[in-house]
Amino acid sequence: MKNQERIEEFIKNNEELAYKMLKELCLIPAPSFHEEKRAEYCVEKMRSFGLNAYVDTELNAVCPINCEHSDKITVLCGHTDTVFPELEPLPYKEKDGKIFCPGVGDDTAAVVALLLVAKYYAENKLIPKNGLLIVCNSGEESIGDLKGTKQIFKDFEGRIDRFVAFDSVIQHIYADCVGGYKFEITAKVPGGHALGDFGNKNAIAVLSQIVTEIYKITMPEIEGHIYSYNVGVIEGGTSVNAIAQEAKMQCEYRSNMIEYRKILEEKFNSIIDGVKADDVEISIRTLSDRPCANNVSKELQERLITSCEDIIKEVTNKPIKRVSGSTDCNIALSKGIPAVAIGVMNGQGEHTREEWLDKASIPVGLKVALGVAEMLGEIE
Repeated sequence: MKNQERIEEFIKNNEELAYKMLKELCLIPAPSFHEEKRAEYCVEKMRSFGLNAYVDTELNAVCPINCEHSDKITVLCGHTDTVFPELEPLPYKEKDGKIFCPGVGDDTAAVVALLLVAKYYAENKLIPKNGLLIVCNSGEESIGDLKGTKQIFKDFEGRIDRFVAFDSVIQHIYADCVGGYKFEITAKVPGGHALGDFGNKNAIAVLSQIVTEIYKITMPEIEGHIYSYNVGVIEGGTSVNAIAQEAKMQCEYRSNMIEYRKILEEKFNSIIDGVKADDVEISIRTLSDRPCANNVSKELQERLITSCEDIIKEVTNKPIKRVSGSTDCNIALSKGIPAVAIGVMNGQGEHTREEWLDKASIPVGLKVALGVAEMLGEIE
């Protein structure tokens, strides 16, 4: 890793700032579609470091460094939103070397790392060779549907060359993306009195029929490719003595391969079409639509993965596990642009209210983040 002494000195001087910003950000609620206060915080910090930064139309905090005339921009991002719906501050505490707060690791610690990458570039007056776009982005979590990253690719269309997200734990690297479709199915029928109208269609029974058929789905097994499907929420009806007129459920299917996703889409559509009738109305509402990778150069993708892996291994002296996942990288990879997600903290319990991170992993993650940022910026 280049400039190791400079990086270590910077971390030493800014470690306490990292903890301070982490706590401040954790106490700013940021459910998907309500990231404005975190975005404003991030912009204010980056401007205080002497950089140009702004909040865009989708609540991304954007900081372009030497991007004005570049068509080979590298994006470095981490998401500000959390899965938790509260608009009041979430509980934060430190105990036994751990920091507890819902969303602290996913992905608030990454946002702190990004802010310090910005500070590092500003303090050292570093100029990335082809432009570096630092983005504290919105909408990564499920209902956000990657809205922030989609906007970045609209605003910088045709100019993004590589994409790296800070997300998850240090020993994992998301080398492949999982695309998926999340949606809500609503069934409506005439219903009626449980005794007097016995025999009429029941909306709950209609959905139950769909669920039964979903869990009969089988797929061809192809090495290296994965898929899943799930029914996660089902609700409806009005009373135990009423035939349910309306019921709805939320379900999804996922895969890291376009062909699998197409097969799953066809199977789901066939199952849903199979229950439609004159007295059964079915409607579908999209919740999230995340694309799979498409036409990405294997050589360029592997080069980006390996470059990040080498830095993580050098910092941690531990093996790195390549995994598949759904992150902001999905958008880049779907456009054929090399992308990878790496972790900058260690902890457990993501997407639970018991989430925590190891406080000692923050400086380690910063060293990874800064090393990767220098490598991506091609800084000598």
